[in-house]
Amino acid sequence: MTRLSEIIRRDLRLALRQGSDSIMVVTFFVLTVVLFPFGLGPETNLLERTSAGILWVTALLASMLSLDRLFLADYEDGSLELLALTPTALELLVIGKVVAHWLTTGLPLIVAAPVLAVLLQMNGDGFATLVLTMLLGTPTLSLIGAIGAALVLGARRGGVLLSLLVLPLYVPVLIFGVGAIDAAVQDLPSKAQLLVLGGMLLAALPLAPWAAAAALRQALE
Repeated sequence: MTRLSEIIRRDLRLALRQGSDSIMVVTFFVLTVVLFPFGLGPETNLLERTSAGILWVTALLASMLSLDRLFLADYEDGSLELLALTPTALELLVIGKVVAHWLTTGLPLIVAAPVLAVLLQMNGDGFATLVLTMLLGTPTLSLIGAIGAALVLGARRGGVLLSLLVLPLYVPVLIFGVGAIDAAVQDLPSKAQLLVLGGMLLAALPLAPWAAAAALRQALE
C-alpha cells in the first residue's frame, strides 16, 4: 500500500505540475456539451430527451484524450523499464496510474456534469443518477483505457490505434449509463442498470491491471 500511494502521489504531482491534460479534458467536455444546444436548437424537450446521451458520449470521449500518455512518459524516460526490474509488481504500477488518471480526469468530469446537465435542461430526477452512473462508469473507462494504452505503447500513431481498441469496449458502459439516467428521469427503476455498471467495475478492477501489466511486459521485451 505504501508503494501504491507513492505511485499515486508521484503521478498526481506530475499531473498538477503540467496541468495541461486535466485542463484539456475538462475544457473539451465543457465546450463540446455547450455546442449541442446551438446545434440542436432551443427546443427544451429535445435537449431534455438527449441530455443523458450527450453528457455520457462527451464524457467518454473526453476521458480518452489523455489515455495515450498514461504510460508514455515513463516508457520514454526509462522509468518503466527500471520499475519492471524492481520487486514492485507492474500490476501495482497500473493501479496507481489508473487511480491518478481518474482523479485528474474522471473526477473533474463528475463535478462538471451536473452543471452542464442544467444547461441541457435535464429533468431534476436524473441528477443523482447521473452522478452515480459516472462514479461507477468513469473508473471503468480508466481501467479499460489502461489496457489499450499499454497495448499501443511505443506504436506509431498510438492515439488513433488506442481509440479503435477501446471504443468498442466503452459501448456497454455508455449504454447502461444512459439507460439508468433515462429510467430515473421517466420515474422507472434504474437499479438493474446501476448493478450492471457496478458489475463491470468489479470485473475490471482485477482483470484490467493484470492485462495491462502483461501488455507492458510485452512492450518492454
